[in-house]
Amino acid sequence: MTVRLRGHHLLCMLTYVGKGYTPAFSKNFDRIAGRLAEGEDILLVEGPDDICAPLVSDCGAHCPSETVRQRDRDALAAVGGFLGSVLQVGGRFCLTSTMVAHLRNGFMAASVGEGDMRRACEGCEWASLCTTIAGDGYPGVRLAMKAAHMDRTHADVSEQRVNGLRQIRDRSRRPAPAARNSTPVR
Repeated sequence: MTVRLRGHHLLCMLTYVGKGYTPAFSKNFDRIAGRLAEGEDILLVEGPDDICAPLVSDCGAHCPSETVRQRDRDALAAVGGFLGSVLQVGGRFCLTSTMVAHLRNGFMAASVGEGDMRRACEGCEWASLCTTIAGDGYPGVRLAMKAAHMDRTHADVSEQRVNGLRQIRDRSRRPAPAARNSTPVR
């Protein structure tokens, strides 16, 4: 299966410790954190996502608001920039334990004013809690990647890339085929 995530939830998942808007929201987020830790793909979506699901039917839910949509755009730009890639709605990727650790380092640095990864957090009611969690070293976070599974998957992709580069290198080292009707050099 695939987990549908909106942009700013890429930041929220880094510090989520089981606190949420409602018990149903927290239970759902716990379940999604577990799915991500097991290696499910992420599909980036615009607007309400799988984490928002328990709130969407509430009349006062902020999920569809333009303010939150702007937070999504800011988060995609910041996280993508930090990772050195372009993240956009419709994109798919899979988290690795290395990627989550890297994102958490960037999040923590932004919490003390280094970098702009937390630009999307401005005005969020959870920002101070997230700052505390990051500053304390992420105790109790629910997104705990399965390191062996995720790093092995990442290593398999890297090994395939290295093997492909070796094949290209080896092809370039082969002697060029002899031309027909050529006079041997003495």
